[in-house]
Amino acid sequence: QVQLVESGGGLVQPGGSLRLSCAGPGSIFSIYVMGWYRQAPGKQRELVAAITRSGTTDYAGSVKGRFTISRDNAKNTVYLQMNSLKPEDTAVYYCNAPRASREVQDNSWGQGTQVTVSS
Repeated sequence: QVQLVESGGGLVQPGGSLRLSCAGPGSIFSIYVMGWYRQAPGKQRELVAAITRSGTTDYAGSVKGRFTISRDNAKNTVYLQMNSLKPEDTAVYYCNAPRASREVQDNSWGQGTQVTVSS
């Protein structure tokens, strides 16, 4: 089992910013599209941003224009810059490879990083 490690979460006021990081093995980063997911209490996990190895990005409508995903292939790291945060962005954030097989994904989930947006 190879886990991804997320970091950078915290408590921030509405309108604030956070930058999340996710590091993992080259066996995942060198092959796959990488994505950031989030799971709010009582809700299903959702994919909010994804990036190909060449840097093409895609975003869920709820975060488009506020979040920016990027990656450093040399460091096997993917980032999520979150600006103009809203209380509804409160969730545990995870990274994974959305186009990998179910088995690879299941073996890769990390602990996530908590983001809380509150005044």
